[in-house]
Amino acid sequence: PLDIPETVVGQLGNRVQHALRAYTPRDQKAVKAAAETMRANPKFSTAAAITELGVGEALVSFLDAKGRPGVVERVYILPPASRMGPATPDERKAVMDASPVANVYDKAVDRESAYEKLKTRAAATAKPAPSGSAAPPATGGWMDTVKGSLGGLMSGSGRKDSLVEAMAKSAVRTVGSSVGREIVRGVLGSLLGSRRR
Repeated sequence: PLDIPETVVGQLGNRVQHALRAYTPRDQKAVKAAAETMRANPKFSTAAAITELGVGEALVSFLDAKGRPGVVERVYILPPASRMGPATPDERKAVMDASPVANVYDKAVDRESAYEKLKTRAAATAKPAPSGSAAPPATGGWMDTVKGSLGGLMSGSGRKDSLVEAMAKSAVRTVGSSVGREIVRGVLGSLLGSRRR
């Protein structure tokens, strides 16, 4: 009873209380609190019964047809009569055949996934050019990388950059921003005439 907040315990309608052992004053308070949350039965003391319950016994209090809590009763709880373990293949098939969607999901359909489509598209773009076509133009080295990076910055590209391209873009950004800052400072300083040194 102590692990459930009072705001929740106050709203519970059907209650099943198993045995509590009260060895400490705190435990005795918990037993008393649990007993007071149930509607008293004049036939026995609820607080005493909570500590005397044996294996398979419980105190129960359920709501009646009008939603009012009934008096607490001391009862034996029947153990589950179900089988512990997986269903046999025949039982599983019988349940599946009785299902309203029995024939809908019987066949496994392996449609082409988005991953497979992207993989196919990437493989198609990565194929080498046919032997009859002209060789690709030679690159100009570092300037072409910078030029390509600036073009990619302006227009964007639909592919991921390699590590070298990302480093080149970062360097161009850094140089460009610092040069731009100095130009703006110089122009504004000469216009306003108050350039600090």
